Amino acid sequence: MEFYAYIDEAGDEGITKLRDKKNGEPGGQSRWLVLGGILVSSETDKTLPKIRDEIVSLFPKKKGRDLHFRELKHEQKVVAVDTIASKRIGVCGICSCKETLLDGGKFEKLFQQKGHLYNYLTRLLLERLTTAVAKESRRAGAQARLNVVFSRRMNTDYHAMRNYLILMRDGKEKQQPIRSINWSVFSPDDIWVENHSRWAGLQLADVATSSIFNALEPNFYGKYEPRYALTLAKRFLSSNRSLLDCGMTLIPRFSSCPLDNDQREFIKELQKMWQAPGP
Repeated sequence: MEFYAYIDEAGDEGITKLRDKKNGEPGGQSRWLVLGGILVSSETDKTLPKIRDEIVSLFPKKKGRDLHFRELKHEQKVVAVDTIASKRIGVCGICSCKETLLDGGKFEKLFQQKGHLYNYLTRLLLERLTTAVAKESRRAGAQARLNVVFSRRMNTDYHAMRNYLILMRDGKEKQQPIRSINWSVFSPDDIWVENHSRWAGLQLADVATSSIFNALEPNFYGKYEPRYALTLAKRFLSSNRSLLDCGMTLIPRFSSCPLDNDQREFIKELQKMWQAPGP
């Protein structure tokens, strides 16, 4: 059995000057960094270009087939997530509340270093994706393999990322983690880095990841747009009858994350919609 994960991010890694979420002033760094993507079987993977084309066909004035969530109007974003919600596509997102990294100590210094936060979230995402693949492998009684495709980022050292993953795989970390990537279904050799414009899977991952980001990151007016992510509720990966800490992972976790009322209600509604009867 083969599975494919397409990974993209929304937001930035910077933590030195987070933008104010209330005064509407431009500039500054995002308050959240979301690393997320989609998980599909090899059968569904073959249909991803058709799914992307199905979405783009709804925008008759659009030139080309390249799909960028941030370039769509609200109503176009709505139909894009509607389309994905109807497909056999899993969604997973790791969401870092960056203000909690500003502790004035070692963690703040660590995550100010280039690539550290991105690689850390990559680890958490792969833990959840490989757990889902291993679960499906056991259910089917067959060996499974996960292939991972990253959307290419400028100035990202993917060689360093691969070495970081190999270090974890070989058990050479100074402090052993509570949770780990399931290496029985994944190898650091099964990573590809590709351009967003050439892969339908990466474009659909952009839609999913940006949908989560829009629900947590305040816009220019200090408002959120949870509708996109809520539409995808049934597509989020889950474990132990919950999507929290699986399909939707907050860093820090929900109980201690400094969410405002709107953000907290979004998480509760997402869980409620995921639990509701239906496909």
